[in-house]
Order: sequence, then C-alpha cells, then structure tokens
Amino acid sequence: MAQYSLGDAMKKFIKQSNLRNGLRAVQIEEVWEEVMGKTIAKYTDKIEIVNQTLFIKTQIGSLKNELMYQKPLIIERINEKFGEKIIATVVIQ
Repeated sequence: MAQYSLGDAMKKFIKQSNLRNGLRAVQIEEVWEEVMGKTIAKYTDKIEIVNQTLFIKTQIGSLKNELMYQKPLIIERINEKFGEKIIATVVIQ
C-alpha cells in the first residue's frame, strides 16, 4: 500500500471526486482581483464557473465592453493561475 502525505491524499481525492468543480467555483472569487486587478474586481457584481464557462456579471456598460474584448486574455490568465484548463468560454452579463 502506497503512503501519501495528507496534502497529496486530499489532492488525489478532490481530483477524483465531483468536489473539484465546486472548489474551483469558490476559488475563482478569491483570485479574481489578483488576476484582473482591483478596479475590475470592484465593479464586478458576480463571478461564477459552470461547466467550464465563466459568467461575469456587472452593471457597468463600459466594463462589459472592455471585458468582451479581453475574453481570450481572461481565459488564458485564469487557466494559467489554476495550472489547468478550467475555463473554455466567458459570458459577460
């Protein structure tokens, strides 16, 4: 029987379970400001991940336009931050 550290065992369990997507959904809120900056984070109302789609909600029209142009960059930054492809598309609402 192989021996794992507690951290390695937890990572393996999360990777094999359905908890992974739920954890990513919570983590995105925590890293959003770090990835996109304080100004964008301040005016973003809600961020959520559903089936590799990042939903960004904001009431600011000019921010919506800016985010529309930055979709590929947002995908790249978030995937890079998590070290895997967790976002495939971005929807601005």
